[in-house]
Amino acid sequence: MGPGVLVVDLSSATRDNIITTLRETSPFGRYFETSSGSEGLKIIKNEVIDVILCSLQLDELSGIDLLRQLQQDEELCDIPVVILTRDDRTQTKIDLLEQGASDYIVQPFDNGELVARIKVQLKMKTMQDNLKRSNRLLLNLSSTDSLTRLYNRRVLMKTLSKEFQRNARSSETLSLLMLDIDHFKQINDSFGHLNGDIVLVTLAKLLRDYLRPYDVATRFGGEEFALVLPNTRLEAAKDVAERLRIAIEELQFSGELRDLKITASIGVSCYPGGEIDNIDQLLQAADHALYQAKEGGRNQVMCMELTL
Repeated sequence: MGPGVLVVDLSSATRDNIITTLRETSPFGRYFETSSGSEGLKIIKNEVIDVILCSLQLDELSGIDLLRQLQQDEELCDIPVVILTRDDRTQTKIDLLEQGASDYIVQPFDNGELVARIKVQLKMKTMQDNLKRSNRLLLNLSSTDSLTRLYNRRVLMKTLSKEFQRNARSSETLSLLMLDIDHFKQINDSFGHLNGDIVLVTLAKLLRDYLRPYDVATRFGGEEFALVLPNTRLEAAKDVAERLRIAIEELQFSGELRDLKITASIGVSCYPGGEIDNIDQLLQAADHALYQAKEGGRNQVMCMELTL
């Protein structure tokens, strides 16, 4: 597809000259043009634009207003904007740069200078995009479990902290499920750790598909998972846990695991409720309920004792 450039200028001759020059010498693969600032803004929002060349005087929306709107948009503010101006005063150039312009070109301009300046902006934009992708990858690696691709315990604690703060302001209810695969050691011993990993990955996919978009599923450690259910009371969370338990019981595997049937024990806690005042107590209550489910025979759901 190639990088995209947008030229916004009242003069069709100027736009044609810029685009013709860039086509001959630049790495752009897509070209857009308009005389309207508002139309330019629509193009920017609907297309992938890597560099913008923009005059100050435009139809409907001035170049400065267009620049300001881009600066206020988190998704668009990093697109380099090169201002085309006939004002060669130093203060004007300073004002443009302070308002968010990446560069400026004084008209009439030399085509060689135009191409050189635009290539610099495109190179900087490419480097910036690569850095963003690297940062997103690092963030993903630091927040997800490498095997199951679920969120890890770090995200769990961060999510619980955020939900506690929000619920304290709104008095909404937060529930937590602690889920543990029954007899998982026997699965590893009988089928090997690689097949044990397949079980974990399969269960993780079930959790992702089963929960609501705003629920948070995490791998707590080993064969234990923690599920955060915002805006969910204890009884509703218990129903969710019971449906999950049945779905896990009905999971089917293939290959060496085709005859394997797994079950899970689940503990449920909620806030506000009982004597829970903080995250640690919410985790302890769910973990204690999980322990009771295990001690009671496994493959069942147990809830924290709730006293109001």
